[in-house]
Amino acid sequence: VQLQASGGGLVQAGGSLRLSCAASGRTLSIYAIGWFRQAPGKERDFVASISRNGVVTDYADSVKGRFTISRDNAKNTVNLEMNSLKPENTAVYYCAAARYSGSYYDTPSTTQEYGYWGQGTQVTVSS
Repeated sequence: VQLQASGGGLVQAGGSLRLSCAASGRTLSIYAIGWFRQAPGKERDFVASISRNGVVTDYADSVKGRFTISRDNAKNTVNLEMNSLKPENTAVYYCAAARYSGSYYDTPSTTQEYGYWGQGTQVTVSS
């Protein structure tokens, strides 16, 4: 499966952005999907994930209550709605599909559990 992330940009602190992850090659419905981010000089960190069936979601503590992950399997897309953005949210955001299909309810949170990665989209939050 090939993934394409989009929707990044420059926004002021307190603003919002909506990232999208579009898939081609295979249906997204067989994969849990995650969003990760990587700031310059730092490791790639978990942001959010959603189960294959969209019923279960998981978030990093730092984004709970501000970010919302959702999926539309019919459109083969996963979105990440980001609100109340902070300068420390500045990073390249990546969407990824789980390495294995697994349970309908799994929400992987480590990079090792993901086998397919998009190219990333830059999010810059100014203070």
